[in-house]
Amino acid sequence: MDDKLNIELICMIVNYDWGSRVIKSAKRCGVSGGTVTLGRGAAGSGLLDFLGLAEVRKEIVYMAAEREVAYMALEELNKEYQFHRPNHGIAFSTSICGILGTKHIVCRNNKEERGAENPMYHVITVIVDKGKAEDVITAATKAGSKGGTIMNARGSGIHETRKLFSMDIEPEKEIVIILSETDKTEEITSMIKDQLNMDEPGNGIIYVQNANKTYGIYK
Repeated sequence: MDDKLNIELICMIVNYDWGSRVIKSAKRCGVSGGTVTLGRGAAGSGLLDFLGLAEVRKEIVYMAAEREVAYMALEELNKEYQFHRPNHGIAFSTSICGILGTKHIVCRNNKEERGAENPMYHVITVIVDKGKAEDVITAATKAGSKGGTIMNARGSGIHETRKLFSMDIEPEKEIVIILSETDKTEEITSMIKDQLNMDEPGNGIIYVQNANKTYGIYK
């Protein structure tokens, strides 16, 4: 089975209360809908403007669409929300190898090579226990990162549960999203892994994706 599917995941990190507006705009471009989560911006050495994160409270919008629709929507959303201006947020897309649970998006095989052949940026996602996200940002900054976005979550893996009065407690997690120039990714991920002892079970995970399209990133 050909695993090259013509689907993109769009992620947009925008100012608080913009999420619903962004989805409404995206629907006009053919995107069927999306999900909004809350987060906060964080950066080291006062370099919040790298990701347009001078305002702390953020909304993260996730949307999936066929590749052509996704790229067209990103172009139109970039014009409308002016991500080239500081503090207006960022947007990027990554590849999806499969999608279930929606009748509005049909995965079709695509014989063309997916995404950018030589991407300029990677999306680094780090999942750690609550209270550790700032440590992730600090470690990443030491390795050359300019900042990231933090979201709250909860874990339910075998190493994540504790007992209180014989009841399983699932501790809260934090998810950190960092956009990295590709030549800095290995150093950033290695620094995070070493600083947070991620080789030890239950201390978190890191995964890296190509950013096929990016908007609003400042060097």
